[in-house]
Amino acid sequence: MKTIPSLLSYSRCLCLVAIVVATSVAAAQQRPPAVPLIAHNPYFSVWSMADKLTAEDTRHWTGTPQPIHGLARIEGKTYRFMGAEPRHLPAMRQVSLQLTPTRSIYRFQADQVTLTVTFFTPAFPRDLDTLSRPVTYLSFSASGQGSRDLSILIDVDPVMAVNTASQEVTWGRACASGLTVLNVGSRDQRILNRPGDDLRIDWGYFHLAVPGRDAAQTVLAHNALSAFAATGQLPYADEMDMPRRAQARIPGGDAAHLAVLLPMGRLSAQPVSRHLLLAYTEDYAIEYLGRKLRPYWQRNGMTVQQMLATAESQYPSLEARGERFDADLTADLKKAGGPAYAQLAILAFRQTLAAHGFAADVDGTPLLFPKENFSNGCISTVDVLYPSSPFFLFFNPVLLQAQLKPVLEYAALPRWKWPFAPHDLGTYPLADGQVYGGGERTEEDQMPVEESGNMLIMAAAMSREIGNWDFIRQYWPQFTAWAEYLRDKGLDPANQLSTDDFAGHLAHNANLSIKAIEGLAAYAAMAQGLGKPEIAQTYSRLAAQMAAQWETMARDGDHYKLAFDKPGTWSQKYNLVWDQILGFHLFPESVRKTEVAFYLRHLNRFGLPLDNRKTYTKLDWEIWTATLSGRSQTGASDPFAAFMEPIGRWINEGPTRVPLTDWYDTVNGKQMAFQARSVVGGVYIKVLADPGLAAKWRQRAEP
Repeated sequence: MKTIPSLLSYSRCLCLVAIVVATSVAAAQQRPPAVPLIAHNPYFSVWSMADKLTAEDTRHWTGTPQPIHGLARIEGKTYRFMGAEPRHLPAMRQVSLQLTPTRSIYRFQADQVTLTVTFFTPAFPRDLDTLSRPVTYLSFSASGQGSRDLSILIDVDPVMAVNTASQEVTWGRACASGLTVLNVGSRDQRILNRPGDDLRIDWGYFHLAVPGRDAAQTVLAHNALSAFAATGQLPYADEMDMPRRAQARIPGGDAAHLAVLLPMGRLSAQPVSRHLLLAYTEDYAIEYLGRKLRPYWQRNGMTVQQMLATAESQYPSLEARGERFDADLTADLKKAGGPAYAQLAILAFRQTLAAHGFAADVDGTPLLFPKENFSNGCISTVDVLYPSSPFFLFFNPVLLQAQLKPVLEYAALPRWKWPFAPHDLGTYPLADGQVYGGGERTEEDQMPVEESGNMLIMAAAMSREIGNWDFIRQYWPQFTAWAEYLRDKGLDPANQLSTDDFAGHLAHNANLSIKAIEGLAAYAAMAQGLGKPEIAQTYSRLAAQMAAQWETMARDGDHYKLAFDKPGTWSQKYNLVWDQILGFHLFPESVRKTEVAFYLRHLNRFGLPLDNRKTYTKLDWEIWTATLSGRSQTGASDPFAAFMEPIGRWINEGPTRVPLTDWYDTVNGKQMAFQARSVVGGVYIKVLADPGLAAKWRQRAEP
């Protein structure tokens, strides 16, 4: 019989990797793969996918251009600071880029003027009213020498409001409590008209709201950019010949752009500031089981005018809150995992939230629906909820409950006839029933062990953090059925898919078996919370027995196998992380340490492969696996930093320029697929594993 190596090998491995920290990526210049500018939901999500804001036009997360152009006119000379057009104009020199959880901050210089451009999204997870409000603030702060005169132009392309540039739009202007609001939307306004993945919204309206006190000038015209570039002025009149195609590619035939000129005046060393509001509103956000659901911010009948006026009145206080939030969270992220981890978690923050549609149920309670971006477009995929759950457990478990509720309501219907949990609720934004695999028809290509274990683990973790088990009681029959399924099928899974379905079917999956075992322990915790001690004892004992069997079945010398029947294989056992976080302690510590020591010997240039079959990896699982390492008790080295070093290198040197992908190759760094998905919220597992830190953020006051 092969034996497990002594824990001494683990200590030796830590000493070897300690030198990695000496060349930490934190010392290098940070260069994110893409920068979030507007990040609210899968439809209202605009990014810069280049090193400089002037190198390319801004884009929807899918890569489709959604240009917001920015020009600065200094003493009669015009420069670009955002966007690649007009190309004949020189670009201001981008001096710096700083990312915080809620802000993307660019600083530019030209002709003795310093201009700071900030995109601020007040995404405070415990403040649902502000979080759900579809408004990003675009602010400008300028200072200069020699009394330089500065004016700024912002020009928004009407493609912001349609799926394709060939669709026709209409436009107009309105007033809202001191705001001038320019609006554009599709002509047809076919609400919730179709599901799909590579789609942009084509119902509702984009709004550019301008505070009236700043003496701004506004116009609805297709030639505002060229007019300002040439003369520093805007066209004199709004265009009224509509509808028109968003981009007709005919001279003078394009639809009107939304343009605002901000006179900053003659500058001095004392900065001058201005701001705008960028918003997108739609009457309905999600269709759920045939019901059209309002956006959460609109649950009490708030109008667009009221929403924008409220957002403007609260801007000063929100800005101050955002600065405190960013500073506090950044400090805690660095303390918990180091600079490279902090950079990754900050990049993941807005992306995680922006991959969800935030709606209100008929009774006004929050419902949160993730979209499986650039995977298959599914809505409320359970094995997308699972990897992102650490983010919501850390900041606000109520938001995880808002994701689980639609899945459980669906599973409780007679139409869902399987003894295991569903995979999804449909294709975004239509959550009308599972479409993946066999759907509601057959068991073909379902994920029985995967999704059942996911639901049990998430529900137990959420209820524990909320401190109330009433939610579990409401859906107890479903949880019981899934626990019984795992009891019978979970220890040695049949040939089925797991969340890593891109790798294909796999029988006897050792990591999937861990999930089943942890799921049974989670069910026992639920039973205990509901005052069912006999059930709790039965399933706790069963989980412990299965964990002992697992250790024997999976053992393979200096590591544990990918599949029980495949010696000489290995895989990341990322599901093991819940054993510590939820306090089950089903597996001996030697399992964790043996695996970590093995992983540290298999790191590639850009990270740890998912398993021995390929060199690709999953970003979320890498951090879960790294979190298994903890910290050396001697303090001589930090294995977590050793895992983070190649990941940090990948963030700043990887060749693919898209919103964070979670599936990439660890040798060449190239994206395999997937981008802008909520699963990157899984990187918050590291801070969730610190009980004191997690309690601090869950209880954080949000004035």
